[in-house]
Amino acid sequence: MVTTRSAFAVRGFRLLWLAGLLSVVGDQLARVALSILVFQRTGSAALSAATYALSMLPALVSGALLSWLADRYPRRRVMVACDVVRAGLVAVMAVPAVPLPLLAVLLVLVQLAEAPFSAAQGAVLPELLGGRYEAGQTVQQVTTQLCLVLGFAAAAFVVTGVGAQSALAVDAATFAASALLIRAGLGRHPPPAGAEREVTGWRRLAAGAVAVGRDRTLGTLVWLGWLALFTVVPEGLAVPFAHQAGVGTEWTGVLLAAEPAGAVAGALLLRRVARPVRVRALGVLAVGTSAPLVAFWGRPTLGTALALLFVSGLCSAYQVTAGATFVQLSPPRLRGRTLGFARTGMIAGQGLGIVAGGVLAQLVGPATAIAWAGTAGALVALAAAAAWARRRPDAVSAALPAEA
Repeated sequence: MVTTRSAFAVRGFRLLWLAGLLSVVGDQLARVALSILVFQRTGSAALSAATYALSMLPALVSGALLSWLADRYPRRRVMVACDVVRAGLVAVMAVPAVPLPLLAVLLVLVQLAEAPFSAAQGAVLPELLGGRYEAGQTVQQVTTQLCLVLGFAAAAFVVTGVGAQSALAVDAATFAASALLIRAGLGRHPPPAGAEREVTGWRRLAAGAVAVGRDRTLGTLVWLGWLALFTVVPEGLAVPFAHQAGVGTEWTGVLLAAEPAGAVAGALLLRRVARPVRVRALGVLAVGTSAPLVAFWGRPTLGTALALLFVSGLCSAYQVTAGATFVQLSPPRLRGRTLGFARTGMIAGQGLGIVAGGVLAQLVGPATAIAWAGTAGALVALAAAAAWARRRPDAVSAALPAEA
């Protein structure tokens, strides 16, 4: 079985991994800073959740209008351009006394650049890694989630100590560093010959949707991935839930860190079992990701909530295998747009889930809103698990490239 660290033998992967690591740390500081700032000024759970969701919802537009760039231009150029744009916009956000409405507009513009960057990165990684692809995905999942754990746990304390503007300045610097790393160390990676170039915007996103819709296995994998729209709700409600639980805002980061910590443990555990087992377990683990949130009907204490979120994160590690399987089964010439479609739907769905959770929390309280999300998610996950079982997971596993 291929080892997880084997992906580091590929230089291009090491550079992309480090660039992503820097950006994730900066992003978490920025997200927590803005969420705390809005909740402190307004006292509104809905507005706090909506601010958090602004880092996700723009993907619905950018995925449709911009992810096609990954199939038209050299992918290194796309990633560098996106990072430069994001660095400049976040630098403006870091200027003191920028009003909240302008910060919201700038945040939307920053997130518009995420879709083409992710589509280009997602299309490059299979070319770089080959049979090491899932190992590389596991490395990215583990390190990203570790950064989320550390970033979320420290972010509230950092923001309290140095201020929101300083946290945003750090985020701008991470985008600039990422652009320099990618420009200096990654090859051009032109789009593959035969990639379709005649459609743009929403038609290109529709082309990705059609490609996924024609393949029931790809469609089911997207369904499994999009279940994250239910399990992301606790993230958007971390600030108001901490208030409801009677603890200070400094515990917001700890709440946000619990689920990523579980995801790290889950990813490491899954890498210890054979790929056919991982593929077969996708449906069961998808249900297990939402099921712990049902216990929020009992309005758990802070300690119990942390344990429930950790277990949810533990099961959510199935997303690594689901995502890797989706990418490896996607036709190479359409990979940029199928990834754009899948990621656009996931990120936009998460944003909508957070907004809906925030509105519901305003009416019934944060704990009850999380419980509703968990209950709905578990029911939808059961249907997705049944659909996956009909896809004959053993046959799917056998069709994947051999792990190297």
